Amino acid sequence: MTRYAATLDEVQQAAARIDGLVHRTPVITCDTLDQRSGHRLFIKCENLQRVGAFKFRGASNAVRSLGDGLARQGVCTHSSGNHAQALARAARAMEIPAWIVMPTSAPAVKRRAVEGYGATVVPCEPNLQARETTAAEVMADTGSTMIHPYDDPRIIAGQGTAALELLDEVGELDALVAPVGGGGLMSGSCITMRGLSPSTRLIAAEPAGADDAARSLAAGQLIPQESPNTICDGLLTSLGELTWPILRDHLETIVTVDDDEVMLAMRLLWERAKTVVEPSGATPLAAVMSKQFPLPPGSRIGVILSGGNVDLDRLPWVVGR
Repeated sequence: MTRYAATLDEVQQAAARIDGLVHRTPVITCDTLDQRSGHRLFIKCENLQRVGAFKFRGASNAVRSLGDGLARQGVCTHSSGNHAQALARAARAMEIPAWIVMPTSAPAVKRRAVEGYGATVVPCEPNLQARETTAAEVMADTGSTMIHPYDDPRIIAGQGTAALELLDEVGELDALVAPVGGGGLMSGSCITMRGLSPSTRLIAAEPAGADDAARSLAAGQLIPQESPNTICDGLLTSLGELTWPILRDHLETIVTVDDDEVMLAMRLLWERAKTVVEPSGATPLAAVMSKQFPLPPGSRIGVILSGGNVDLDRLPWVVGR
């Protein structure tokens, strides 16, 4: 039997470990979205999680998994997105230091948010090599522990708690749909659902302009992301060495959607479900509404909205006008 980076037991342990620290986010329904999609949708609102994204689950589990000695030396990561804020907030809750390596191209609002949670921002050049080199230097200087945004067993287990809560609240589902970027959320969801609801079909949603996961699944081997071009800025990264085997072995398919489909789904969520969601988080609804979606009408579908961190000055249906 294949040994994956996380197990159902570890997801359940993570749920107990982060209980009271993370929000048990609501599950909503919307008649209009049911009618538009042709399915019965159960929407898990991780856009209402602390720091506005599911990332706080994995970061909290990782930080709380550290022994006292390692925890006192702090944590480090390289990120310009939601993981940066999530790790900074989780470290603050544990009253330990955090160093976040952020590229100089990162939006100032994100840098300020990380600093607002008490973390030290370490700037670097905007490329992966500079991020990794700078993070290595920080860890060497501080003794801090690297917490990778998605390719970490503790992160994967923590992200799997969103599906655990969804299943506990709504019962059996015909399918679960979540976005895929680095694969932390989707791989954690796969572990949870295969362990507790093996008949549930597992489907990922991915922007067509950053479709390395879909190409990898089709080829049966990991294909790195190259030159992504999409409004879904949270889904630009490649799959990880730990997340890829889980997705390879458990996903039925990956539905790719173009940016126009994402914008439509995002706008429907705002206007009809009264739910603020970022483009990356709208991809699962776009997938369910797509002609590519493989389930028959009337199916019970779990949809995880991964985040709601939106730059209100750059709404996708306004930019360019």
